[in-house]
Amino acid sequence: MSRTSTQSRTSAHRRTSTHRRTLAAIALTGALVATAAPAALAKGHEVRTSGACSQGATWKLKAKTDNGRLEVEFEVDSNRVGQSWSVQLKDNGVLVYSGTSTTIAPSGSFEVQRRIADRAGKDTITAYAEHAASGQTCSARIVFPA
Repeated sequence: MSRTSTQSRTSAHRRTSTHRRTLAAIALTGALVATAAPAALAKGHEVRTSGACSQGATWKLKAKTDNGRLEVEFEVDSNRVGQSWSVQLKDNGVLVYSGTSTTIAPSGSFEVQRRIADRAGKDTITAYAEHAASGQTCSARIVFPA
């Protein structure tokens, strides 16, 4: 066999080997994207809003889809540690949480998180917090999806 013929076969083998490695890398990348996509889609849509309470505290209200349910987060920040607040969360007027939360260090805030049913159509989430000792109130509202 001639040297040119051997070089030609070696060159063809290298091209085939490189082509196979490229196809394998593309297939692996596709597989990784396919497995990551459902996890990213599971989180879904998110709506946020924020505002001021009646005496200077601030609030944040967030709702997002999470595996067929709504994850609702309500945060009040008064910058004072140890305050006890009465809190209510409602979805379309239906009480989904009622309780007491206490502001904690270092920020003087509290957060209430609840996973609730995602009702058909739009959800109007309302949050209300009251610090009885000072009379301060916080009222928040969000419509999901916006």
